[in-house]
Amino acid sequence: MKDKSNRLLLIKDLIRNNKIGSQEELLVLLHKNNFDLTQATLSRDLKQLKVAKMPDHEGSYVYLLPDDSGVSRHNWNKVQDQGRYTSNGFLSLDFCGIFAVVKTKPGYSGGIAADIDQRASAEILGTIAGDDTILIIPKEHTSRADLIRSLSDILPIQ
Repeated sequence: MKDKSNRLLLIKDLIRNNKIGSQEELLVLLHKNNFDLTQATLSRDLKQLKVAKMPDHEGSYVYLLPDDSGVSRHNWNKVQDQGRYTSNGFLSLDFCGIFAVVKTKPGYSGGIAADIDQRASAEILGTIAGDDTILIIPKEHTSRADLIRSLSDILPIQ
């Protein structure tokens, strides 16, 4: 178990300090640090760490940790990049019963969902993200109006 703990710490460090856009790139860096693991193991580690793959300001994709919220040593401005990222990727918000469904441009939903989860108010229990769709699960007894008000702090909705 100690190896896994050390591996997870290294993965976090590598993601924070390098611009990594694929599991293959991350595997190479891990191998250089004497961690021999399979892509499947790395995929499980990334899921456990809740790593998101988001477009960066150059148009390529990079891995980010949830606590980084789009900020790494690449000199990004947290608030400005989050707002630009969310407004550039958000397409629509609709409802199905108590659930909210957000449509995004392909590849944007993971990052926007992570932003919603991090900044969520008392009305939001959590999100589930695909490639271009986010399911927002409200807490018990949350009205649609309360949910919209909560999301308006995060998403560019009218």
